[in-house]
Amino acid sequence: QEPGGGTERGGGCFLYYAYGSNLLRERLLLSNPSAALCAVARLQDFKLEFGHHQGRTSSVWRGGTATIGQSPGDEVWGIVWKMNTSNLSSLDKQEGVDDGIYVPVEVNVHTQVGKVLTCRSYQMKDYVCGPPSPQYKKVICMGAKQNGLPTDYQKKLEAIETNNYAGPVPIMEDIEAAIKAKKINSA
Repeated sequence: QEPGGGTERGGGCFLYYAYGSNLLRERLLLSNPSAALCAVARLQDFKLEFGHHQGRTSSVWRGGTATIGQSPGDEVWGIVWKMNTSNLSSLDKQEGVDDGIYVPVEVNVHTQVGKVLTCRSYQMKDYVCGPPSPQYKKVICMGAKQNGLPTDYQKKLEAIETNNYAGPVPIMEDIEAAIKAKKINSA
């Protein structure tokens, strides 16, 4: 085990594996400013699913949200972010850990150069499968593109059915504002 790997607090850093809306840098940075891109990585024998915790629609995203379910032979692609331990509680809070919506799990993922990294990730507890909102799907697809996930996996994400929700999604406005601000700063 390398220093700073896994979730031990000694190194002051931990690795977080994102496969949903946190694929998009601007989304993750809204509440977790320490996140730094570490690697694109594959989680073997899992599949990406969308669900409503205890049958309730996400009040943030107005639809099902992403989770990972064990599924031999399948794979999920995502991003390993290196984060300061100081952001562990903000990440847990964002993922609804205190409310029992997601539970932290430890996963071993394979980077594109064949390294295995032990990361913290999150799995939804007690959910009913249900489609995501178009806004949530868009953030996942934008993140996959931003970080160069494999093209065939991006195509799979693009093909996800949504619930066609057309109302307001305030967090989407925050994300779009953050992307605009970044464009202005780098112009």
